[in-house]
Order: sequence, then structure tokens, then C-alpha cells
Amino acid sequence: MVSGLSAAEAKQKLSEAGYNELQSSRPKNILRIAMEVIREPMFLLLITCGALYMVLGDYREGIIMLSTIFIIIFITFYQHRKTERALEALKKLASPRVLVLRDGQETRIPGREVVPGDIMVLNEGDRVAADATILEALQLTVDESLLTGESVPVTKSLQKESGENSNVIFSGTLVVKGRGLASVDSTGVNTQFGKIGSSLEKITPEETRLQKELKVLIRYLFLFGAVVCIGIVTLFYLTRGNFVQSLLNGLAAAMAVLPEEFPVVLTIFMALGAWHLSKKNVLTRNPSAIETLGAATVLCTDKTGTITLNKMEVAAIYAGERIYYRQDFDARNQELPAIAHIAEMASQESSADPMERAIHHFHTLILPAAGGMQQLIREYPFSHELLIMTRVVEDKATKALSVSAKGAPEAIFKLCGLDSHQSLQYNEALQTMAEKGFRVIGLASADHTRQPLPEHQTDFHFSFKGLIGFEDPIRPEVNQAVHECRSAGIKVIMITGDYPATASNIALQTGLSPKGKMITGEELTALSDQQLKKKIQGTTVFARVVPEQKLRIVEALKANGEIVAMTGDGVNDAPALKAAHIGIAMGGKGTDVAREASSLVLLDDNFASIVSAIRSGRRIFDNLQKAMSYILAIHIPIIGLTLMPAFFPAIPLLLMPLHIVFMELIIDPVCSVAFESEQEEKGIMNRPPRNSNRRFFGWRRIGYSLFQGGLLLAMVIAVYLLSIREGHTDGEVRAIAFSSLIIGNIFLILTNLSKTRSFISVFRERNIAAMIILTGAVALLFLILLLPPLRLVFSFEFPGYAHFLTSLIGAFGILVILEGIKYARHRETYFS
Repeated sequence: MVSGLSAAEAKQKLSEAGYNELQSSRPKNILRIAMEVIREPMFLLLITCGALYMVLGDYREGIIMLSTIFIIIFITFYQHRKTERALEALKKLASPRVLVLRDGQETRIPGREVVPGDIMVLNEGDRVAADATILEALQLTVDESLLTGESVPVTKSLQKESGENSNVIFSGTLVVKGRGLASVDSTGVNTQFGKIGSSLEKITPEETRLQKELKVLIRYLFLFGAVVCIGIVTLFYLTRGNFVQSLLNGLAAAMAVLPEEFPVVLTIFMALGAWHLSKKNVLTRNPSAIETLGAATVLCTDKTGTITLNKMEVAAIYAGERIYYRQDFDARNQELPAIAHIAEMASQESSADPMERAIHHFHTLILPAAGGMQQLIREYPFSHELLIMTRVVEDKATKALSVSAKGAPEAIFKLCGLDSHQSLQYNEALQTMAEKGFRVIGLASADHTRQPLPEHQTDFHFSFKGLIGFEDPIRPEVNQAVHECRSAGIKVIMITGDYPATASNIALQTGLSPKGKMITGEELTALSDQQLKKKIQGTTVFARVVPEQKLRIVEALKANGEIVAMTGDGVNDAPALKAAHIGIAMGGKGTDVAREASSLVLLDDNFASIVSAIRSGRRIFDNLQKAMSYILAIHIPIIGLTLMPAFFPAIPLLLMPLHIVFMELIIDPVCSVAFESEQEEKGIMNRPPRNSNRRFFGWRRIGYSLFQGGLLLAMVIAVYLLSIREGHTDGEVRAIAFSSLIIGNIFLILTNLSKTRSFISVFRERNIAAMIILTGAVALLFLILLLPPLRLVFSFEFPGYAHFLTSLIGAFGILVILEGIKYARHRETYFS
């Protein structure tokens, strides 16, 4: 018997093969991040401003300006590194999974942990993780088109045929049929696939719709910034005559206009959002899925293992005369042992399938001493054309053959050629069991004396033996999750291969719409695309559906303008997963090809995790919109205060490059940390899905951001002019106005963290990141105003504490106005 490597041997080989490579890659990643930081516009502007101060002979200002570069580098590097770590964690989760034998036990591990000498267990739908030699093969067929370009799958065997690699399986290929065992020969870059893998690194992912929209916005803002910069330099030179000082103010204007936070914030939000989703057992393979989650209008889900626990137990037996339920199971009953024996013979010996595990348990219960005396001669696998599996086994002692089959009851009835009376009798039993929510299969057996065996299982002369009903408990959290979907305007459609009565019972138990209709796979086949498009609008359950029909369901829903999320686990589910707006593969029971076709992978196969992901997707999108709106708003007063001295030469300079840098030290961490960690809005799952055609930066949102920024600018200008009227010096005026800007900015952040709740909720719900950043900003402002060396650096003079009262009153006035608007819009949730 093949036992594979021990866990200790595998760990030693993995350590020898991978540790040095991992260690050597870390400095490269750090260097790459550092180069990205250096190329950022803000970094280049800081260097230029620092150099100009040195040229002007203001060495102190120049040194301080250049010193701030290290602070900016640290913040930006921290943001990039945090994003990298989140992506690295996701990459580990996304690694293809492999079933291997370790210490004689089947163990599922990430593909990167496979080592030479491992024994891989290959099943239909698996993506092969390493080059290996076949040890066992049962109708093992592999798609090698990724390597060879040949579209015809290759059948694998134990013996190497002339001129072919029929006993070798390659990394990256796909098992499309059968199963087998293979001993790993080479992994990673040493595989045939690894040798050509370097070309894959050059492939760049397609930009999402939001990235494209931001790219256009940033391009326009960059052009606007360039025009403003040139205009400022020209105006300052014409009115004040100092070209170097004019250039310095032009660069300050460029720093004010250029919203370099946009791409950084988007990258961080998407990476950390995906990381947070992974904590909820949802792996993000495509970042655009996070954008789309909040817009989903229809959720199509499997039943088994998603709505139910996928922990099946035999709950009912029909042996031709009556139905026996669990309390009636007794080995002394003459009918049950025969059913248990046939079901056991029709099942694979070592199977991960919950149904076959339940059969083995039932067989042990009824016939504890039986088993182990049969040898498999041939297996006729289950197919979508014939929903039956037949196994031919030979008794080791008597050499007698037994033929046992199990499958869909309708297929078993047809296979056995029942007369009308028998069909009516057995269908009544089937209906009774299905109406109790049991998943029902039929059993049949045939007599066959000697080999050769027929080519097709339909050539046996089967006789009907009975029905088995399996109970698969519904997950306790499903009802609440279905209710949340209904409240959020998301229609839930259950798609199952089960008998219609079983599907109807499960739909009733889970709280799916009682008014919803059901369509069976047979009815679906008979409908035209236009008929299906119309009929699907009132449908909540699809029963007896095969995977290939899921694609038609997705296309019909999309044709009705729905945003579709679709779950799937098999090879044949891949087209539907790819066609859906959000393809969701099962991480536990799903095949690798289904995972590769999906946008999200459900790590625990739980329906409630999908709903949790939709909730998180809405939160991420909300917080991203709030962060971007704030960035746009806060740049308005910075731009306005930078431009004022150019148009009014008589007034002193208010914002210098160092002041703008101080503002950026608040803006950057607030956007990337405080907004990202803000809690979800109240009633987030009680509102309809977001319109997917609506632009991220609609004119209404841009207009409100401009209004907020304009309000803050007006307040600072008012305080500025009032201070001049009171006869303060230039340094005192600058200190009072700058304090107004900083305090106003803090209040702007507080009111924008939530668009439905009061600013007090930030403190009540403890957004720790926001409180730390804002407290730090206030503390730094006090230090700058109170310490003479820092006042000198910022060109401030201390006017006395009483004169800062106008700054506080003005900023508080803005908070009152913005909170008043928020209250008028969201009275129901404002105080919650």
C-alpha cells in the first residue's frame, strides 16, 4: 500500500528547497517598494523645494524640508509594506491545493508545499501541482493544452507507451476525468511548466473600472496642476520679481493641487479589503469583485455544503414495501442488510464524498462484521448523461461477481425497466421521502457470471432494490443570512441537482420566497432563451439542474439587467462562474479549475460567508468613497490659500511648502488607515444594491466635496482677514489662519468618517486609528505654536491663546453646518 512521505520528511525537504529562496526574495521586495516610493510625485517635489531653499541660502529651511522627506518615505513605505503583506497573505491562501498522502493519511496542503517524493491523489477537476509519475490510474484523463496546445485530453496509464509520456503527469495540467495516484518528481521552476513560467510574470492584470475612472481624474488634475503651477510662477514673478521665490511658490501650488493620495488609497483599500475578506473565509482573486459586491442583485447558490452542512446521514430506507426511518434501523430486519450491502458495493472504498461516507457508516451499523472480502474489477463512473455509478466487484473467496449501481432515482427506474404499476409505487415512496427534505438515491443490482464485462453499464440487466434517503442539516445561520439578503434587495436563487420535492422542502426551511416558482432541469432544456428570460423573474429554485445549465441561468439573469453572483464547485461550473459578475468557487469541495474561473473563493463553503462578504464589500466601497471625497474636499482650501498671494500681492504668504507637508502628514494616514478601519454604516444591509452604472465620482458627490472644501476655505479666509484687521503681525496672522485650517481639517475628518451617524460615534465606537492620528495632529500643532524653535521654522509668531478662539469658533461652525446637513439627510440613523 502506498503511504507517501512522513510529515517530518516533507518538512525537511520543504525547508531545504524553499527557505533560501524565500529569504533572498525579501530584500528584492523591500528595494522594489523603496524605488516606488522614490518615484512618487510628492517625493520629487519635496527634493526640488529643499534644493531651492538651499539655493536661496536658507539652509535651515532647506535642511528641515529635506528632513521631512524621511517622514514621507516612512509613511509611504509603511503603507506599501502593509499592502504587500496583505497581498502575500492572500497569495498563500490562493495557492492551488493538493491532496497528498502523508503518514499514510490523505492531507490537503497548498501547492507550494509539495516536495519530491510526495504522493499526490488526483481527482477530476484538480490542477496538477508538480511533475509526477503515475502509480495508479482509473480512467485518468488529463488536459495538457496549457503545455502542448493540443486540445484533445490525454489518457494516462501505468505503462509508458512508445513515444508518449502516458505514465507521466505535468504541473499545470488539468485532470478532466477519472482519478489516480502519482509520485512527485519535480516541483516549482524545475517542472516543465516552471521552465516557461517566467513569461507569465510579464502579464499585467486588467485595470478595474474604478482604477480607470481614477486614472482619468488624476490626469485632468495633473494637467490642471501644471497650468496652475506655471500661472503661479508667472504671477509671482510679475508682481514680486524674485524668480526663485516664484518657482518655490509654484511648486507649493503643485503640491497643493496634485492629489497623489488617490492611487495610494485605492491600492491600500483594495489590498486590505481583500485581506479583511479572507478573515471572513472569503478569498479575493479579482479586486474588481470588491467593487461589484455592493451592487449584486441576485445570488445564485448551491444547496449541498453551502446552504446545508454537507454532513450526511442515512435517515430513511425504502426496500420495496415500506419506508424505514432512523428509529427503525435494526440489523435483525431482513430487508436492511441487503440494502446496506448493495449500497456499500456501489460506493468507493475510500471516499471524501459525504454521501458515500454516510453509506459506509450505515453499512457498519447494519453489518458490522462484513466487508474486506471483495476486489474491484471495474467501475462505470457517474456522468451527466447517465446519473448512475456502477461498480463490479469479485468475491475473493468464491470468485463470484456482483454488480451494484446507485444514482438518481429516475435514472435507476429507467435503467431497471419498471412497469407502470411499479413506477407509480416507487415514485410515491420517492415523493414521500423527498417532501421530508431528504436527498434520495436509488439502488439496483444485476447478475453477471463471468468476464468480459459489457462496455456500457446500461448493458447489464438490473433489478430495482430500493431507495436511500440522506439527511443533510441546514446550516443554522442560513435563515438569518437569507433574511439579510432580502432586506438588502438581493434575490436568492437556489440551484441544486436534487429531486424537486427535496429542493422545495429545503427552500421552505431556509426562508426563500414562498411565492417563488421552481424550474426543473428538464423544463429548462425545453425553454428558449427568451422564454427563460421571462420565466426566471419569478423563480427562486432550480431543481435537477446539471452544471452545464448554470451558464444559461446566468445569461438569462444578466439579460434582465441583474448583477449576478454565482457559486460553483465543479469543472463544468467554470463557464458559469466566469460569465457571472461575481463568480464564487467553493474552497472546501471545489475543484481547482472552478477556483481559477472565479472572482472569490469561499474557504468554508458557507452561504452566510457570502452574505458577510457582500456586507464587507459595501463597507469597503462606502469607506473608499468617503476617503476619496475627503481628499478632494481638503485640497480645495490648500489650493485656495496657495493661490491667494498670487492674485493679491499686498497680503503676506500664508501657506509655504513646509505647511503643506504638515497637512500631508495628516491627510495620508487618515485616508489610508482611519477611513479604511471605520465601521460600516447603520442599515448597510437595509438599502438596495448600488447602481453599477453610477460613476464613483458622480457630479453630486464632487459638488458636495467642493462645497465642504469651499466652506473650510471661506472660514480660513474669514479668520485670516479678521486677524489682519485686528492688527496682528504677518507671523501671528499666519499662525492663527494655519490653526484654523488644521482644526477645520480635523472637524472635516470627523464629520466625513460617517455619512449617516454623528461625529460623536467616532469616539463612541472607538475608531482607534482616527483618534490616534487626530490627537497626534493636535499635539504637534500645540508644539509648533508653543516652542520658539518650531515657530521660527514655520514662520509663526505666538499671538496669545485668546486669539485662537476665532479659529476654534470658525472650525466648530463648519462642523455644525455639515452635521446639520447630515442630520437632515439621515435622521433615522444619526443618533444611533
